Amino acid sequence: MRRIYLDNNATTPVLPEVVVAMQPWWTERFGNASAVHEHGRVAREAVDHAREQVAALLGARATEITFTGSGTESDNHALFGTLQPGQHLITSSIEHHAVLHAGHELERRGVELTVVDPGSNGVVPVETIRAAIRPNTALISLMLANNETGVLQPVREVAAIAHERKILVHTDAVQCGGKLPIRVRDLGCDLLSLSAHKMHAPQGVGALWSRRGVQLRPLLFGGPHERQRRAGTENVPGIVAFGHATALAQSWLPEGPAALARLHHHFESELLRRIPNAIIHGQHVPRLPNTTSVRFPGIDAEALVIALDLQGLALSGGSACTSGAVEPSHVLRAMGLTNEEARSTVRISLSRLTTPEDLNLALTLLEQTITRLRSLT
Repeated sequence: MRRIYLDNNATTPVLPEVVVAMQPWWTERFGNASAVHEHGRVAREAVDHAREQVAALLGARATEITFTGSGTESDNHALFGTLQPGQHLITSSIEHHAVLHAGHELERRGVELTVVDPGSNGVVPVETIRAAIRPNTALISLMLANNETGVLQPVREVAAIAHERKILVHTDAVQCGGKLPIRVRDLGCDLLSLSAHKMHAPQGVGALWSRRGVQLRPLLFGGPHERQRRAGTENVPGIVAFGHATALAQSWLPEGPAALARLHHHFESELLRRIPNAIIHGQHVPRLPNTTSVRFPGIDAEALVIALDLQGLALSGGSACTSGAVEPSHVLRAMGLTNEEARSTVRISLSRLTTPEDLNLALTLLEQTITRLRSLT
C-alpha cells in the first residue's frame, strides 16, 4: 500500500541531508559542548554554528538564540521568563496549549490574564487586543500562524501598538518556521519560538529568540549553559540537525513557498469541486501555503481519519496535541463553530516533499471515503 503523509503541521519527516549532518554527533563526535578538551571544543563549535544558522533564518544575532527542548518549552520560557505577579498578560483563545495552559498557570500564580477571541475568519482583531491593554500589561503573546487553520495573525500591527506602551510581544512562530520568510526586525516582536520537528529536523529540539536587552529569567537551574538562560547539557546531535534544517530552509524559501502555495491552491480547488458542501475555514484571509482546515458536514472527523488511515492516507482531526481528546478543537470553537461542526473538521497539511501525485490520490481517497460514509448515514 502506498502511504501518503498529509499531517505535516503535527510533525515533518526528517530530511535525508539532515540525518547525514547529525549522524557523526551520535558516534565519533560525542563530546559534551561544555568540556574544555578537543571533544568538547568540537561540539561547542557545532552548537555555535547551528546557532548562527537558526539566527540567519530569522535575520537575528546568534547571541539572541537559546536552544530548548521543544517549541512548548520555548513558549513557556517566553511567558514565565518575563512575567511576574501583578503584571498583565494578553493572549488569544486560538493559541497552542503551550501558551494557553502556561497563561492559566501564571494566572494561578498572580499574573492577570486576558484571553481575546478571533473573528469567525480565524484572525484576532488588532483593535480587540488594543482594547484589552491595561496600565500593567507587560506581555502580549500572539501566534504568527495558527497550527490548525494556518491563518496568519497580525503580529506586526500588534507589536507596533504594544511598543508605544513599552509592552513586550512574544509570537509562537512554530508553524511558520521554514514555511514563510521570517524577519524578527520586520515583525517587531521581542520574543519568538521555533521548533525543529516542524522544519524537517528531529523532535526534541526548539529555540527561543529574545531581542537583545530583554530580561529573561531561566526556567531551569544548574550549569551555565546557553549563556545561563537554560541549564542542561545541550542536545548536540539535535541542535546540529536543527541548524542544518534551517540552512536548507533558507535555500528553499526564495521560491518554495510560492510553488507550494500553487500546489495547495489547486488541491483546495479540486477538493471543493469534487466533494459537495465542503467548507474551508479561513479561506478568504492570508494563510500558510500548506494548511487546509476543512469541514465535511454530516461526517465524523474521527471516523474519517481512521478510515483514511486504513487506506494509507494520514491527516488529522485537529491539532496533534489534542488528537484523541473528547473535547472539540478549542480553535474552531473560538471561531464560533458548534461542537458538531468542529467534530466534522479535519486538518490537511502539506510539506515541501508533497507531490502532485500525492494530492491526486488523496483527493480520490477523500472523495470515495466521504461518499461512502455519507451513504451510511
